[in-house]
Amino acid sequence: MIYLDNGATTYPKPRSVINAVNNAFVNGANPGRGGHNLAMRASELMYSARSTAAEFFGCDDPSRVIFTLNCTTALNTVIKGVLKEGDHVVISSYEHNAVLRPLEKLKERDISYTVARVADGDDEQTLMNFRSAIQSNTKLLVCTHASNVFGVRLPVERLCALFREYGILTCVDSAQTAGIVPIDLKGSAINYLCFAGHKGLYGPMGTGGFVINCGRIPDSLTEGGTGSNSEQSAQPPILPDKFESGTPNLAGIAGLKSGIDFVNSNGIDKTGEREMQLIRNAYKALEKFPHVKLYTELPDSEKNVPVLSFNIDGRDSEEVSEILNKRYNIAVRAGLHCAMLAHKSKNTLNTGTVRIVPSVFSTENDIMRLCSAVYNIK
Repeated sequence: MIYLDNGATTYPKPRSVINAVNNAFVNGANPGRGGHNLAMRASELMYSARSTAAEFFGCDDPSRVIFTLNCTTALNTVIKGVLKEGDHVVISSYEHNAVLRPLEKLKERDISYTVARVADGDDEQTLMNFRSAIQSNTKLLVCTHASNVFGVRLPVERLCALFREYGILTCVDSAQTAGIVPIDLKGSAINYLCFAGHKGLYGPMGTGGFVINCGRIPDSLTEGGTGSNSEQSAQPPILPDKFESGTPNLAGIAGLKSGIDFVNSNGIDKTGEREMQLIRNAYKALEKFPHVKLYTELPDSEKNVPVLSFNIDGRDSEEVSEILNKRYNIAVRAGLHCAMLAHKSKNTLNTGTVRIVPSVFSTENDIMRLCSAVYNIK
């Protein structure tokens, strides 16, 4: 199979990641829940993974790296843990439903939000649009680093710096950029960085987290056993325990650590450029087909990540995906990609799009075979 659905989850996983997961099952116990050798070994593995993630994102304090089930849980934790009744939020026109739906739910608590339009390729206009969305009660900016549908990068550092001038907290969703675009929180205006472990970081599904890069610690989303301060009825305030109640996904976190090591060994810049070249080649081929519709300009590394959406005239995106799968053994993603706002911004809410996302394991031949198949679908 030719797998080009890496925006959903990377496949295959590196052998080192699979080995790390297996080793955690064989040699691990419940971290922080016992004084025997297996439990101690598990705790050491958790700390090692936390330290690896902290260094990867430029965080000096590993305790500020919080592991969650996925990026969605991380975003929910930050959003619901920071906002109070009467607060206002600014989000982008490319946000994932992991941002939109929590904010819709928070309307019940008199929390409102404004969608600021992203002007593709025009950072100055984008900044103006976001500035215009700020209100007197704005407490949080939540902004995707790059669209999971169209691959458009947002000027997140400039946006976060702008909102910092107004004393507003900032949260960035790096689900589509972590492992593809270098992220360094040292000196950054990003207060909370949420990440997925199973995409560009090549970890297992069921992994993710967020990094706290400021003094404002959100409220916890869940409370329970942490292995610490067990004599107290209240949730311990210490990090990371405050946010990591219950037994952690040790095997997944071990795999995530190995995935980050894999990304480091390959080099983010090198990998990102190679994947971008594959996307650019796909774009150049597809734009020659009169029956194919593209939604952005030719992608480049400064303005995009290696994500490309298209449609075929007269064909439903889900139908195209099914044909590619059954007839050509090519795996892509079709539909709305859990991102209603992004599709609304490009007038594709009724059609969805076919999305291709390469990985470090994708080849030029994969792209050529995809384009050949698309050419034959009329």
